[in-house]
Amino acid sequence: MNKRFAFSLTYAVIALFFVSAGTALAQDNASHAKFAALPPHSYYPVPETPASVQLPQWTFDWTSSYDNRNFSTVIVGTDPRTTNSTTTVTVGIIPIKMVFGASNGNMTFDPATPYFENISTTSMVAQSPLFNAEFDYNQGGTDLGRTQYIDAYERGNFWGAVKDNTKYHILLGKVIGPEQTFNVPADEGNVYVNPFGIAGGATIGVANINWFDTQLQTVINKYKQIQPNVLPLFITYNVYLSGNSNLSGCCIGGYHSANAGPPGGQTYSYSTSIHQAANGGPVFAQDVGALSHELGEWLLDPFTENPSPCPNNSILENGDPLENNGTYGDYPYTIRGFTFHPQDLVFITWFGAPPDTSLDSWNGVTTNVVTFQNEQLNVCQLN
Repeated sequence: MNKRFAFSLTYAVIALFFVSAGTALAQDNASHAKFAALPPHSYYPVPETPASVQLPQWTFDWTSSYDNRNFSTVIVGTDPRTTNSTTTVTVGIIPIKMVFGASNGNMTFDPATPYFENISTTSMVAQSPLFNAEFDYNQGGTDLGRTQYIDAYERGNFWGAVKDNTKYHILLGKVIGPEQTFNVPADEGNVYVNPFGIAGGATIGVANINWFDTQLQTVINKYKQIQPNVLPLFITYNVYLSGNSNLSGCCIGGYHSANAGPPGGQTYSYSTSIHQAANGGPVFAQDVGALSHELGEWLLDPFTENPSPCPNNSILENGDPLENNGTYGDYPYTIRGFTFHPQDLVFITWFGAPPDTSLDSWNGVTTNVVTFQNEQLNVCQLN
């Protein structure tokens, strides 16, 4: 599944629904919370990428305790074992307004819509812990620093090196791009009642991931400012993707991919932001739950080609193992009266990397810490 261009996009998506998402589908017409990771593919000619604009990346060579196989993993940033500085990757946040016409729901879902008080969905994302350094992440007695959520995760992920190279950071610099409008054809999507976690029957849009992906690459091709050293991050409001045009292949909260493999491929990512429930209950992909999932996976597997030893997780998707618990793996963080719900992410030790690679103590007890929030899991065990 990870061989470049080995499958058609449609077949790859179907395979990923059943393998990478970690969700066993009981029946074809059931709706399930899930994410996707499309193999590198392109609808346009891929230009040569000068080294000066390639995504910052390094390779971690390791042996998994799960099956004693050796792996060479391409990761965003610089090697924390040999560098002691900050790498910043520009993230272009591109809001997508999804318009469903009279024949398929007659509704528009716009990230400019207020999400909290007078703050739009786009602004909420930009002000979230994913881009702002408002929390001091003290994980089981280890202070990872006052920083962004994904950086705190990565510092914990490679704490064996970062505890000495304390100035190591991988930060996300945000730029908000112009909103794009996608008019959803009647045979590519419709409007439904959300099957996940919102009391009162809130409506959502559902669009076919194959159709949607072609629109994203069209936008990437249109804007020459988008180069491989920039991550275009597309966001929608109250929209899920599906393997077809309805709920039978739903519901995908986000995915990431690239137009080619390393080192010169253009990576890109999509996440939705579903409105929070009025009763405060868990909602799949609410606020930044899906965004944290996809940004974390992009960090550890930017080109969706890093193989994994785990039979339930064929590539290094560090969000998938935690997405199906009772809260979808989310943990609350409150800033100025608003509670964000970024998702927990597994460390590379969950895949069987040596325990001293990541945090290896919690509250003074030496242990194999395998997730950022210290979920108690064995190597390759799903939550």
